[in-house]
Amino acid sequence: MDMRARPYRSVLYIPGSKERALEKAKTLAVDAIIFDLEDAVAVDEKPAARETLKAALAAGGYGNRVRLVRINGLDTEWGEADAKAAAEMDCDAVLLPKVESTAQLDALAALIGDKPIWAMMETPRGIMNAAAIAAHPRMAGFVMGTNDLAKELQCRFRADRLPMMTSLQLCLLAAKAEGIVIVDGVYNAFKDDEGLKAECDQGRDLGMDGKTLIHPAQVDVANAAYAPTDAEVDLARRQIAAFEAAEAEGQGVAVVDGKIVENLHVVTAREILAKSEAIQSLSAE
Repeated sequence: MDMRARPYRSVLYIPGSKERALEKAKTLAVDAIIFDLEDAVAVDEKPAARETLKAALAAGGYGNRVRLVRINGLDTEWGEADAKAAAEMDCDAVLLPKVESTAQLDALAALIGDKPIWAMMETPRGIMNAAAIAAHPRMAGFVMGTNDLAKELQCRFRADRLPMMTSLQLCLLAAKAEGIVIVDGVYNAFKDDEGLKAECDQGRDLGMDGKTLIHPAQVDVANAAYAPTDAEVDLARRQIAAFEAAEAEGQGVAVVDGKIVENLHVVTAREILAKSEAIQSLSAE
């Protein structure tokens, strides 16, 4: 599957220490799972969580869901052992928390073989260094850690996320410049579907690829918000058809619904169709 078309609409955190949650994740309609060895695992459970998670991933059953393993930071007593364990796990990438420099990525890369790296972007220094972090040769995706970031910024909660906007957009610019995935931070009120939808819509408008989630009840809202709508798919098809017809007549532009359609619009239209088809193929499995 084309990585640009691959959906990351819903990215659910699952504690690496809880066998029941690891089993249930196999049945959820999520595009990706963050198997967490960091915040979701108590200090005295961390060594055992590695073995529990390794066994669960080895057993399989997660289908086409992207499997990300979030380790503890390499500056903690668990980080190096987590990284070495993750190197042997059946996962798609290793997610490093609180990334602030490319040196941290070099250190992780030395421990995990050829597995891709994802970065939690959740500190002021990390945000300021987003461009260099995104450009690291092993970097494959950003996860916005908006809870930690809000704590560091000492900002107030606002539904419009105005205090967070500069940080979100700096990371978006860095991710888009390098062609890597970027998924938005979590929405904490897991029973507030209306608030979740508003934040998903905002993230999608900004250009995020999807939303990190803390509860299975949030999956349907995120999947709907980050999927191309029927209207978008219909418009994309009509734009491609009109442009191809115009090209056949020697024209460089077409008109659809009273608006000019150029090659750049057709590129976007093809991406929309590819994303829609990828979602359909995942849903069919």
